Amino acid sequence: MKGPVVVRPLVRASTWRRAVFLLLGGVLALPYGLLAATFAQMLTRGEVPRTIVFVLVAVGAGIATVPVFLGGSRALEIAAARALLDVDLPAPVVGQRIDRETRLRAALWIAMHLVTGGAVMFAAISALPMALVFIVHQFGVGLGPAYSGAGPLVELHPAVATLTGVVVLVALGYAVAGLGALAASMAPVLLGPSQGERIAALEARTVRLAERNRLARELHDSVGHALTVATLQAGAGRELLDSDPEFTRRALRAIEETSRRAMDDLDHVLGLLRESAGEPAPIAPQRTLDQLDRLVADTRAAGLEVRAHVDGAVGTLPAAVSREGYRIVQEGLTNAARHGRGPVTVRVDVPRDGSRPGLEIELVNGVRGRTAPRPGGGRGLTGMRERVLLLGGRLDAGADGGQWRVRASLPVPRGESG
Repeated sequence: MKGPVVVRPLVRASTWRRAVFLLLGGVLALPYGLLAATFAQMLTRGEVPRTIVFVLVAVGAGIATVPVFLGGSRALEIAAARALLDVDLPAPVVGQRIDRETRLRAALWIAMHLVTGGAVMFAAISALPMALVFIVHQFGVGLGPAYSGAGPLVELHPAVATLTGVVVLVALGYAVAGLGALAASMAPVLLGPSQGERIAALEARTVRLAERNRLARELHDSVGHALTVATLQAGAGRELLDSDPEFTRRALRAIEETSRRAMDDLDHVLGLLRESAGEPAPIAPQRTLDQLDRLVADTRAAGLEVRAHVDGAVGTLPAAVSREGYRIVQEGLTNAARHGRGPVTVRVDVPRDGSRPGLEIELVNGVRGRTAPRPGGGRGLTGMRERVLLLGGRLDAGADGGQWRVRASLPVPRGESG
């Protein structure tokens, strides 16, 4: 078992990927090495005045240093580390300002990448051919000047030379594996997100979660209402199929219309999801309190008696307030149809002339038996409360003298209208 364990670092796929990462650093280090060699040659030959050479060195060093501190260089290093080092690094936030500490950490990482990559490339270019020369010479292949270029090692016995070549290859493999593992462990430290990036990532995640919750509320309210109305209509139509065929036809028509509107809402929500994936979302009309009469009529057609009272012009409400108000009434009617009994009283008071601070919505219905709905339970009631809180309003719901009462207050900013 020891043999495979010892050889395992040399044959792992991760070692080869990390070797590519190190060689990539060697490729990037080539221009720096050529520039350094050129300046060294200029200084040793003395053909160019030293003052000019030092000025050129200063200018070249400044130009060569700039890319190390650029945000784009850090982004490229992060992409390379994720793909070749198997390091789970978050992608940089587009447009996020990079602070000085993050730039210094990235610059140190890039410098280490160039140095280690250059060393690995130099070893591969020099040691690898020499080791291969030793090995093939063991089989009697005469290489002439290539073998004599090995220096004092040419005097070694062929077997010893071959063993030396194998040792050099194995040592190079372990060096690459060790440097790759070191790079993988240091990448999160030097390329990890800064505090500002972490905050930006948390904010983006919060926005995504809020949007997902909003879409979930839209689906729950729209599809839940449609299913409740369709179920009640289908049940009533089945009971009166023989005695009142006209009512059954009206029930089927109401089911068709309610289902079609629910499908429109569903298409709109799915379109928003596709839009987040890069596809354009279809434009669908949003339900507002302007469609309150249609909502009440559909609920009445399902067999639930609804008494609606609207005070004020709902068309003057801001779009966001009117939209959330519609969903609150819709969910209240759905809950009344599923869990309540008797007539439902809906009251909508629209603020006008500063007489009220905001939109007031109240739904009152009887409860079945002695048990009222749970004050804090139910996804519908939770969704209603979330809608109200998002607009800075207030929601009260609970049993009141044998009735279930829901009262929502939504603030309406002064000067805004639909």
